[in-house]
Amino acid sequence: MRERIFEFPALERLIYGKAAATALAAEAERLDAKRVFLVVSGTMNRTTDEVDKVRAALGSRYAGSYDKIPPFTPRSAVLEAAQHARSAGTDLVVTFGGGSVTEAGKLVRLCLQQDITDVDGFDRFRAIVNPDGTRTTPQYEGPRMNQIAIPTTLSAGELTTGGGATDERIKRKFSHANAQMIPRVVIFDPAPSLHTPLWVWLSTGVRAIDHATEGLCSPLANPVSDGLYLQALRLLCSSLRRTKRDPSDLDARLESFYGIWLAIAGRHGGVEMGASHAIGHVLGGTCGVPHGYTSCVMLPHVLRYNRAANAERQGMVAEALGHPGEDAADVLTAFIAELGLPHRLADVGVEPDQFAVIANNAMHDKWLHTNPVKISSPEEILKILEAAA
Repeated sequence: MRERIFEFPALERLIYGKAAATALAAEAERLDAKRVFLVVSGTMNRTTDEVDKVRAALGSRYAGSYDKIPPFTPRSAVLEAAQHARSAGTDLVVTFGGGSVTEAGKLVRLCLQQDITDVDGFDRFRAIVNPDGTRTTPQYEGPRMNQIAIPTTLSAGELTTGGGATDERIKRKFSHANAQMIPRVVIFDPAPSLHTPLWVWLSTGVRAIDHATEGLCSPLANPVSDGLYLQALRLLCSSLRRTKRDPSDLDARLESFYGIWLAIAGRHGGVEMGASHAIGHVLGGTCGVPHGYTSCVMLPHVLRYNRAANAERQGMVAEALGHPGEDAADVLTAFIAELGLPHRLADVGVEPDQFAVIANNAMHDKWLHTNPVKISSPEEILKILEAAA
């Protein structure tokens, strides 16, 4: 018999279809928060009134905000945000923006909990993965302070128990995982996402398709997670197409939120991802490729690399995407092109002279070592990168 654990994360509430400002004000009152600190998207804060709506709804509970989190969540920016939150006497962190903002909120809370005040202070709390796949995961008390997350992309970090921050000195993003890291409340309001660039929304949707695809094709798959992943693929395929045709379709955007919810829920069943995620993490942290784009360029090529190990499972992916009997990698390549997104490394500015560094760094990602086809050396990763060039 199979032996795995299905873990239910400490996410208390997921509110959907309700205006973000209204929902947040009610939750802040329910949690009796007196000093609410916002970590928000800089573009949204400076060019729209969405953050102003939230500030107004919070009223006297509003304690301050920080809007300077760059992509890939640099440690230095997290530290600066944490210092502002500390000075404000924060008792609730609210994140309002994309994946980097969501991760920053988690790590701001970690900084406050563990008194991290310099860039080296994060190292005590990061997971270490050796090139042979062995892992060291530090045990520590996670953040006690609550977080409410209002995402404006489909990255789905608000639904996980981990967060990453980039050490800019060496251009590597490191993972910090703890059960208490997950936000207590998530609010899915599609209306603010109308301000999100369409390519970001669609590409992070492909990232969610990557979650569901690698999960469904994982050697550690289970029937419960399978059901979640299959429905996620159906919803994401349909809703992203609808959003591409009509970016103002809020029902389609909410359907995409449902899709990422299902795709992440499957992972809590002990399912591990594969090489698309592992290489994608490095393309982001080391090469600066947006995480949505990393899935666009890597997932089809990783599927082809793995086909001999899980062709039947890949057939389930193709069927869920509406193309039974066809090759899943080809179906996804066509779908990504239909959305107007890149599908080669050259399209996202990654050149062959970077491949060796990418391959070596990917050996230190935990999900490289749970790929359906065992990868034991950087040379094997180079084969995938060359196919994707």
